[in-house]
Amino acid sequence: MKRWLWLGLGLSGLVASGCGSEPEPIIDVLPQACPGTAEAALPDPAVSAMSTNTAVSALRTDTAADGVIITYKPKVTASALAASSDIVKAVEREGGTVRRRIPNLNMVSARLSPEAIAALKLRPDVLSVTPNRRVQAMGLPTLPPVVSWQGAFSTQGSVGEYTEGLKLIQAPQVWDANNDGVIDPGAPTGEGVKVCVIDSGWDSKHPELKAAFLKGKDFVDDDDDPTDQSVSQGVVTVGGGHGTHVSATILAQLGSGSGARVGPGEDPNGVVGVAPGASLLVARVLDTDGGGRTDDVIAAVDWCNSEGARVASLSLGAPDPSEDEQTVFERVWNNGNGMLSVAASGNDGKRGIAYPAAYLPSVMAVGAVDLKGDIADFSQYGQELSVVAPGVNVLSATVLGGASLSQLTAASVSVTSQPLTYTAQGTYTGRLVNCGLGADRAACGEAATCDGFVAYVDRGDLFFEEKARNVIQAGARAVIIGDNVEEEGPGFTLGSANAHWVPTVSVSMASGAALKGLVGQDVTVSVTGLDYQRESGTSMATPHVSGVAALVFSARPDLSAAHVRAVLEKTAQDDKVAPGVDEKYGHGLVQAAKAVALARTLPQGGGPLPLP
Repeated sequence: MKRWLWLGLGLSGLVASGCGSEPEPIIDVLPQACPGTAEAALPDPAVSAMSTNTAVSALRTDTAADGVIITYKPKVTASALAASSDIVKAVEREGGTVRRRIPNLNMVSARLSPEAIAALKLRPDVLSVTPNRRVQAMGLPTLPPVVSWQGAFSTQGSVGEYTEGLKLIQAPQVWDANNDGVIDPGAPTGEGVKVCVIDSGWDSKHPELKAAFLKGKDFVDDDDDPTDQSVSQGVVTVGGGHGTHVSATILAQLGSGSGARVGPGEDPNGVVGVAPGASLLVARVLDTDGGGRTDDVIAAVDWCNSEGARVASLSLGAPDPSEDEQTVFERVWNNGNGMLSVAASGNDGKRGIAYPAAYLPSVMAVGAVDLKGDIADFSQYGQELSVVAPGVNVLSATVLGGASLSQLTAASVSVTSQPLTYTAQGTYTGRLVNCGLGADRAACGEAATCDGFVAYVDRGDLFFEEKARNVIQAGARAVIIGDNVEEEGPGFTLGSANAHWVPTVSVSMASGAALKGLVGQDVTVSVTGLDYQRESGTSMATPHVSGVAALVFSARPDLSAAHVRAVLEKTAQDDKVAPGVDEKYGHGLVQAAKAVALARTLPQGGGPLPLP
C-alpha cells in the first residue's frame, strides 16, 4: 500500500495557482507506521545480536567498570564493622557513594571521581583501589518464601529424563545402575550437599527446583528474593532463565516435572539433574540482561561459603582478572579445605581462560564439548583448564514459558521452523507478503496493510530486530525469516524483549525459497511457550561438573575440596585428539561413576595429595 505526501500546497493553494500552473511534484516517502506499532529505540548495536550471531554469547571486553573496590587494612582495636564504617566515611567525605560493604573481607565498593580515587590511594589504611569490573553470563511471578521449603526429593521417575549430557558423564550409573528410572537405595545422589548457584537467580515456580531449594539472596536488588526478574516503575522484566537452566542441570528432580510444558519427543517429566538429591542455594548476581559486577560476585561467594556450601557453580566471568575477586576465592578454598568453586572457561573460542575460572588452584575451569565428546568451537582453552563437560544443545529447565516452540503451516503442509529468541507467543493466520530484506517500512510494498499479514523476510546484514520492527510497523502480525545459507541457520534472536514483537520464526534457505512461491496465500505461524529449552555455552558445561562434585561429596563427605578436585581430574576420560593433559580438554571429560568409585577407595580424609 503506497502512501503519498503533497508538499507545499493545500487545496486553497491549488486553486490560487491558476489553470496554467504546473502542479507540485508528488514525493514518495516511507509509509506511516501502523497505529499501535510505535516502540522505543532499538538497543545499542554494540550489545545487540547481529544476524550472524549464534545462541552462544561471548564475553564483552568493552564494558566500563562500575566504580571501584577498595581493600583496606583491618584494625586490631576495632571490629570489622567499625573498620568498614571508617572507610565508608572517608569515601563520603570525598564525595563518593558507597555501593556495597563486605566487612569480613575488608572491602567496600563505591563510585568516586578520579580525584577522589587518587586521594583515597594516599590513605595509609587503604591497601588497593581496583576497578569493579563487569562480569557476564557464559551462555539468560510468585515470590519464593525466605524460609526453606525443601522437602524430600523424588526417587522415582522415567529414564526419559536422562539427558544426553547426563549419560555422557555417567551420572545415571551412579544412582540408577539398573537404569529402571528409580534411584537405587543408598546410592549417592548429592543428598546432604549444598550447591550454591551464583548466576541470574531462579524461577521459584518451576517444579524441577522447588523441592531442592534451601535459601537465596539477591545481590542485584539487595534482598532475599533471588527471582530471575527485575521491577522498574511497576513493569516486571523476566530474565532469560540462565540461572534456572544451570540449577536444573545440577539438581532437577526425578519425576517432578510432570505438568510442565515440554517439546515434541521430550519426556513429560522433563529432565533430571546430575545430583538430584543435592540442596540448592541461589545467589543472584546477574541482572535480566545477563550482566553483573565484581563486588556482587565477591559478596555472593562469601555468602555461599558462610551458608555451608560444599560447591559453588559460576557460569559467568570476565576476560580480565581481579585481585579482590581472586582473594575471596582463595579464602573460601582455604588451601583445599574449604569450598570447591567451579567456573566456566569462556565462550570466545580462543586461548586464554576467563576469570574466575583461571584462578588456580582455587577454582576449577570447565570447557565445553558437544554430545559426541568433541571440543566445542566456542570453548576457551588454556593451561588452567581442569576438565570438560557437555555444553552444546544441553536440555534443561528454564523460566516457565520462557522457551518457545514454533509451528509453521503453508498450503496445508507443515514447514520446519525455529522461534527467534525473545519472540512473542501466539498464533496468526494471514496472507504471506514478500518483504525482501525488510530494510524499511516500504519493503513489503503495496501488499502491506494495517489490517495484518505475515511478512517473509530474507536474512541479510541488518539486525533481526530492525527487520522485525520495520515490517511490524508496516502491519505484519507474524514474521518469517529465511536463511541465506544452505544449512539450517543458528539460533537467531530479536536482541531483547519488546512488547511490540509478534510471533517470529526462521526457516532454512530451501524452505524460504518454497515459501516465496506461496506469496499471497494464507499461512499460519504459531509460537507457544515451553518450560525447558536447549542452550549452548561453557555455562552449560559448568553445572555438569558441579553436579559430579556434589555426587562425590555425597559419597565421601569426609573428603576435602582439594581431594574432590583431584578425583574428578584423575578419573576424567582422556580425549583421543591429544592424549594426556592438554589445553583444549584439560584432564578430559568428567566421569561421575568413575569418580565416585575412586573416591570410595580413598582412606579416611582422602590421604596424601597428589593422588597416586
